[in-house]
Amino acid sequence: MKLAYLLSAYPMTSSTFIRREIEALERSGVPVQRYATRHWDQRLVEPLDIAERARTHYLLTGNVAGLLRAFFLELITHPAQLARGLRLWIRLCANKREVSARLAAYLLQACYFRRRAHREGIGHVHCHFATNATAIAMLARAMGGPSYSFTCHGPDEFVNADASSLRMKVEHARFVVAISHYSKVQLLRASGMAFMAKICIVRCGVDLREFDHQADFRDVDAAFVCVGRLCPQKAQVLIPRALASIRDEFPAVRVDFVGDGESRGDLERAIVECGVAENVALHGWQDGAAVKKLLAGSRALLLPSFAEGLPVVIMESFALGRPVLSTFIAGIPELLDEHCGWIFPAGSVDDLAEAMRSALRATPARLAEMGGEARTRVERWHDLAKNVASLQVHFAEALSDARASAGQRVGEAP
Repeated sequence: MKLAYLLSAYPMTSSTFIRREIEALERSGVPVQRYATRHWDQRLVEPLDIAERARTHYLLTGNVAGLLRAFFLELITHPAQLARGLRLWIRLCANKREVSARLAAYLLQACYFRRRAHREGIGHVHCHFATNATAIAMLARAMGGPSYSFTCHGPDEFVNADASSLRMKVEHARFVVAISHYSKVQLLRASGMAFMAKICIVRCGVDLREFDHQADFRDVDAAFVCVGRLCPQKAQVLIPRALASIRDEFPAVRVDFVGDGESRGDLERAIVECGVAENVALHGWQDGAAVKKLLAGSRALLLPSFAEGLPVVIMESFALGRPVLSTFIAGIPELLDEHCGWIFPAGSVDDLAEAMRSALRATPARLAEMGGEARTRVERWHDLAKNVASLQVHFAEALSDARASAGQRVGEAP
């Protein structure tokens, strides 16, 4: 039996950690078949992501006829299984208080995936984020498809857990991965303590071989780097205000923004209104090599977020030996404190500005000390190879059970 990953929009520039996780599994000898619901609607900039798209089979993109065919074949050949999936789908709609073409597409994709997984010998499927891909995997499971698991990151998955049927997704999953203690607690709040044993913590990780520890800060200028989707949750619009309040003391201060998104217009207006255009650069999405180069040449990573899970870019900055400035939210305090950066209340421009001042006043020796501690923490908790090995144990158990179950079924039609 084989392992598959089923994602939503994939690959995406903002979720390269999923591709790296799959690659690490394959390096360890576990082949992974890639499935996703649709193409990402923005341009990919990383060559490895572009190659990944060609390796991914899409359920929805360009496949309307295939989805309809799968549904009617299930209706004719497996009506009882389809009925089980339909009952679960009705519960999804009731929780969402919605019956729409979008939700109907979940059921069609589940039919298609169930049939394809049977043909391909998929014994277990893993999803990232408790969103549509996990709903599809759950429905396919109800119709006799492979067992499934999912990694829950936050914050959006926890905003309206009842409407997203998070408890139901946990209930039917083989196991659930939380990326932090914060994430596990939110899952338990949504699903109940009865599922505590089903939820395990496996932290996200980085491939440390790709990150050289940059210990020398003697030639580093006054640059910060802010990496991530430009969106309200990440609060990049606060940065120009903080820059305006410290620029008289530090006229050379600069922030390099990497990313794009719905808040770009708001950020550009804030830059103009605060008069800090000469102190910022908006680079848009960049490939991994460009991001590493910017981080390696910076004083620190800057993330004034309102809502997060636990950003992988913090791990990447730490792996390069760069301190981080970020907020007291979600899983961030589990990794970041005053020994490896600056942590401050979300939403406070004054505290953001004070953290930037402290980082700009820090001596090269102090920055190097913080960077060394940062690298140590990533090596201890966020080494991709170690964390993927933990995932492998769970996948191996699920696939073993799938083989045993398949051995008991004789003559099952596809």
